[in-house]
Amino acid sequence: MSPLHQLIALRTLVEKEVRRFTRIWAQTILPAAVTVALYFLILGKFIGSRIGDVDGYAYIDFIAPGLIMMGIITNSYANTVSSFYSSKFQRHIEEMLVSPMPNYIIVLGFVLGGVVRGLVVGVVVTLTAMFFTQLQVHSLAVVIVTALLTAALFSAAGLINGIYAKSFDDTSIVPTFVLAPLTYLGGIFFSIDMLPEFWQMVSKANPILYMVNGFRLGVLGVSDISLVTAFTVMSGLLIGLFLLALYLLRKGVGVRS
Repeated sequence: MSPLHQLIALRTLVEKEVRRFTRIWAQTILPAAVTVALYFLILGKFIGSRIGDVDGYAYIDFIAPGLIMMGIITNSYANTVSSFYSSKFQRHIEEMLVSPMPNYIIVLGFVLGGVVRGLVVGVVVTLTAMFFTQLQVHSLAVVIVTALLTAALFSAAGLINGIYAKSFDDTSIVPTFVLAPLTYLGGIFFSIDMLPEFWQMVSKANPILYMVNGFRLGVLGVSDISLVTAFTVMSGLLIGLFLLALYLLRKGVGVRS
């Protein structure tokens, strides 16, 4: 398969993924805006006023970058896990596997589809946040790179979940029992400096902490984690998950009967 044909295949797969979630935008994009509006209203306005400043910022401003990241994380993950499992359930993933299209193009296509949805939701959540707080970006480059790495990482993680999933119920187990707890404990609503030393060490084992703090550094200019450490963790996890997804697809895990 020539590089041109590979590029056409990749573009087609990404377009299919984008059309898939934009066609039902009321289910895939709008809920994120409603959810974050409730977080800002309840936590930011009602509770935040009692908490006071965190790292020199009003609480509602402090949690805004984390809420944006939460939208990116959950939606990039949800897009690939549901899309890949649907492809298995409807049995058209087999058509991709027997085609001349390389496996890495298949993995990259699904991952990029999740990245697009994650970033679209991130923009929507950011626009929603503007109604409650005034965000001034400290470093646009850091914001963009962190958002891209995070969306790609969780798209790859969702793809792995979709590969292993044997039923629709399996696609919700990891988001419910793993992803949600890690997200809420990932520094979205607090600075780890508020925690006792032991729990600070525990929090540093949570990869989402590095993504949230990297994004917060780009937006507010404050972070509990160094930028180099955050980018190193995110890049390492992304490469590892991408290679794992590629390996599983080549082995036919969850695809071959």
